[in-house]
Amino acid sequence: MTAEERIAQLEMELAKERAKTARVEAELAAERAENASLRQQMERVLARLREVEGQLAKDSHNSSKPPSSDGPGRKPRSQRHRSERKTGGQPGHTGRTLLQLASPDEVVCHRPLVCCHCQQPLEGVTGKVKERRQVHDLPEVRLLVQEHHVEEVCCPKCQQVSAGSFPAGVEAPTQYGPNLRALAVYLHQYQLVPLARTCELLGDLCDCQLSEGTLTAWIQQAAQTLEPTVERIADWISASRLQHGDETGIRVGGKLHWMHVNSTRWLTHLAWHAKRGKKALETIGIWPRFEGRGMHDRFSSYDKYPCQHSVCGAHLVRDCLYLYEHDQGMSLFED
Repeated sequence: MTAEERIAQLEMELAKERAKTARVEAELAAERAENASLRQQMERVLARLREVEGQLAKDSHNSSKPPSSDGPGRKPRSQRHRSERKTGGQPGHTGRTLLQLASPDEVVCHRPLVCCHCQQPLEGVTGKVKERRQVHDLPEVRLLVQEHHVEEVCCPKCQQVSAGSFPAGVEAPTQYGPNLRALAVYLHQYQLVPLARTCELLGDLCDCQLSEGTLTAWIQQAAQTLEPTVERIADWISASRLQHGDETGIRVGGKLHWMHVNSTRWLTHLAWHAKRGKKALETIGIWPRFEGRGMHDRFSSYDKYPCQHSVCGAHLVRDCLYLYEHDQGMSLFED
């Protein structure tokens, strides 16, 4: 092989190696592009995973979600730390002891009938109180039936008959009085005793046969009576310097509604509405008139009103707790 032929052969081999190198570089470039695409996809997946895990990690103890959304699987966790103090009353604590009354409702005397030494009868002999003890108890619970008579009287002078009249509130031949009505409404509305159990309770204690329909009518009557008071409370809260606002889901007739709360240190206004946002707040009418400082969570409907705003400290604590728990979990995941 001549030198020229050897040079030509080497040039051909060099061209083949260069083509091979170009193919390898192209393949490497394609792999780099594919790796970059996979890396971007992985970053998106991890970001979505963080978002989903963050949503799953939120419950009522570390977010603004209501306790009703926790489900039966979550065990309640208190944010209170265990105190180093012993249980019971602390030094300096003012105790509340059942004290004797100076004027009891009833006094029962227990005195000997005869002398325990010589058996001499002691009837009529003046004694003195050696010791007093009081028993605080409920009287017998029963209905007190008060009968009203309307009389007619014939005038001896003109011989005309004049009749009396029943007092206000006595409208039927037989009815329940205002005290029993107030107790029934109190048990159902404030103590949240269901309708059937309220009727059963009053039947067991007072032997009164009360139907759920009658109790419902009493509740509606009480609501109408208290309507001016509720409106006055709304007016006072609207004019206050500071109010707290919140809302939580409730079921009314099996459908989701919202209980809206507006409160100050001394006043609380409750109103339910089918909506949660601005429509409900406008209908209730407290936020549109309020010009002080509103304390609430970060629900955006509150921010639309021109008053001053503050975020509730309890919600901030929950947010910090969530960040601590979630970031700690994600750092372990990334490691």
